[in-house]
Amino acid sequence: MLGPEAELKISFGYQCNGVADISCKYINGYKLLPYFPRTSSFSCLSGAAVSANATLANTNICNGVIGEEILPSLDSPTSFRKVPSSPSLSKLDILSSSLPSSLSNLSCSPSAQSDMIDYDSCTTSAPCKSEGFLNATEVQVAGGAAGEDRVQAICSEENGWLFCAIYDGFNGRDAADFLACTLYDTIISHFNMLYLDLESDSIKASNSLDLGGSFQYELDEHQSPSQKSFSHGILDSLQRALSQVENDFLYMVEQEMEDRPDLVSVGSCVLLALLHGEHLYTLNLGDSRAVLATCGEDGKINGKERRMKAIQLTDIHTVDNGAERAQLLSGHPDDPKAIVAGKVKGKLKVTRAFGVGYLKKKILNDALMGILRVRDLISPPYISTQPSLNVHKISSSDQFVIVASDGLFDFFSNDEAVKLAESYILSNPFGDPAKFLVEQLIARAADSAGLSTEELMNIPAGRRRKYHDDVTVIVIILGMNQRTSKASTCI
Repeated sequence: MLGPEAELKISFGYQCNGVADISCKYINGYKLLPYFPRTSSFSCLSGAAVSANATLANTNICNGVIGEEILPSLDSPTSFRKVPSSPSLSKLDILSSSLPSSLSNLSCSPSAQSDMIDYDSCTTSAPCKSEGFLNATEVQVAGGAAGEDRVQAICSEENGWLFCAIYDGFNGRDAADFLACTLYDTIISHFNMLYLDLESDSIKASNSLDLGGSFQYELDEHQSPSQKSFSHGILDSLQRALSQVENDFLYMVEQEMEDRPDLVSVGSCVLLALLHGEHLYTLNLGDSRAVLATCGEDGKINGKERRMKAIQLTDIHTVDNGAERAQLLSGHPDDPKAIVAGKVKGKLKVTRAFGVGYLKKKILNDALMGILRVRDLISPPYISTQPSLNVHKISSSDQFVIVASDGLFDFFSNDEAVKLAESYILSNPFGDPAKFLVEQLIARAADSAGLSTEELMNIPAGRRRKYHDDVTVIVIILGMNQRTSKASTCI
C-alpha cells in the first residue's frame, strides 16, 4: 500500500522457534489463531510506526550524550539484532535461586527470514549456567523513532522474556529520547535491587498489595508467598525506575533551561509491557493503550458471533476520563482554572505524563516567556507522574496483545483494532499485523480527508499532522502452551 514517499519509519518483526509446524486450535467450536507449538511466553511479534510530526532529534542534550552516543546503539528500525545485555543485567544471575520453579528458563530464537517481515538470522546462544528472571548474556533489540514517538522491543533468546516500550513524545522528542536511552537500564538496575529485597525478605506478601494508590493488584490466592512477593516487586521496580528517570530528566532540564527554555514544555506518554512466563506486566502514563485479544467463554459476545473480545489492560489518563478529571479538580480546590477549554491549565489533555516540567515546578514555568508561560500556576504539580500498573495472568484463551500509541485509537476502537488484527493473522500467519494496522489507519485517515492514500502520504511531515498523529503499533502473538485456564478448554 505504501509507496516510496510513504515508507514506514519503523517496521520490524521477530519469530520464535517452532513456527514452521503450525496448526489450528478451537475453543468450543470456534477457530483460534494459528497455534505455534513452543515453550516461550510469546510466539512472535511485529512493530510498525509512521510519522506525522516533523521533528529533529536534539543531540545537544547533556552535551550530546543522548543523541550522539546512546540512541544509535539501541536503534534498529527494520529488524531485530543481537547485542550484549546491559552490564547491570548480569548482576541478576543470583536472582534465580529466589524464584519459584514456575519462572524457569524459557528459550526462543528468530526463525528464518519470511517474505513479510525482515528478521536477522542468528544462532541460539549457549544458555546461562543459571536460570532466572531477565537473566541473559545477550538480547535481541529493535526500535527507533517516528516523528515524536519512540519505540523499543527487547527480548532474550535465552529466557523467552519480552520488554516493549512506546514513548509518545509531545512538544518535541527530547523526553522520548531521554526515556529511550535511560529507562530500560534503570529498570534492570531496580530488578537487581529487587533481588536484595527478596533476599532480606523486606517485601512482605499479602492478598492485596496497594502500589502507591495508582493500582490495586489482587494477588492470586493460589500463588506461593515467594511468587506474591516477586509479582509485587516487579510492579514496584517499574514504578521506582520511572520515578528515578523523571527526576533525572527534570534535573537535566533545570541545568539546560537557560540555553534550551523549550525543554520545560517537552514531555512524553509512557507505555511499558513486560511479558514473562504466565504474566504480562504493564505500566502507563498518558493515553497509549495495551489491548488484549481473548476468546469469550462461549465463543460469543452478547450473543453475537464474534471470535475475539478486546480487553483494555491500561487506563487512559486524560481530562475526558471522568475519574482523572475529578482527581485533578480535587487536588487543586483553590484553582478554578485547573482545567481550561478541556485541557490541564489550558495546555494538555493528558493528566499524567513524563516531563512537562513547566506544569510541575514554578521555577520551570518561569523559564518561559509571554503566552507560553502558564498564568496563575497556583498549586503545582498539575501533571502527575504516578503510573497505572497492571498484571494479567495469561490463559489459553488469550491470543495476542496490541500495544500502541493513541494515534491508532484516534481512528479505531479497541474492538475494531482487535477484529482487524485477528482477521489479518488468520489469513497471514507469517505476516506483519502491526504494519497492516498502520496501513489500515492511513487508508481510513485518507478516506476521512477525501484523499487517496498516495495523496495523503505525499503530504510532508508536519503538515500531515492535520490528518493523523504519529502512530506506533506493536502486536505480540502469545504462545499457547504451558498455560491453564479454568474458563475454557482447547479441543
